[in-house]
Amino acid sequence: RGRRSRAGSVAGPRSPRQASLRLSRPRQPHLPPPPASSSASRAAMPNFSGHWKMKSSENFEELLKALGVNVMLRKIAVAAASKPAVEIKQEGESFYIKTSTTVRTTEINFKVGEEFEEQTVDGRPCKSLAKWESDNKMVCEQRLLKGEGPKTGWSREMTNDGELILTMTADDVVCTRIYTRE
Repeated sequence: RGRRSRAGSVAGPRSPRQASLRLSRPRQPHLPPPPASSSASRAAMPNFSGHWKMKSSENFEELLKALGVNVMLRKIAVAAASKPAVEIKQEGESFYIKTSTTVRTTEINFKVGEEFEEQTVDGRPCKSLAKWESDNKMVCEQRLLKGEGPKTGWSREMTNDGELILTMTADDVVCTRIYTRE
């Protein structure tokens, strides 16, 4: 005899014929869910690709001060970084970002969701991990490879009007730079 379910109705086959009918039904194929980080699971991905020029900058010198950069180097860095040339190449979730100033050029290659090595704003080597915070904003946490220092990170966000907002942090000091496409 069948067993009773919680609702009190009889569960299970009532006859051998019902048992064979149940077993002969075709099963639906089991498909694994798509990976959480796949581009198919995201809404329309923003296009960060292009050459960017800086429109405005706030708190860059304060950020360098929080990182422990001495006053002379801060003055040089602020002057040199007043007109950085930024090139971004994006293929899906893979990024190449080149930032050039008169003093130094940095290049990073990374894939969102995968750890990579780069340097903090003041040149210390770190491990970084970029993640999508929203449909148009990625955030990156940095972890120093050696020594102590403030907690650092950055974010890049595309606005609805096509501007790129770069935010850099050192503990509670926030530097915001806004870029437009050239």
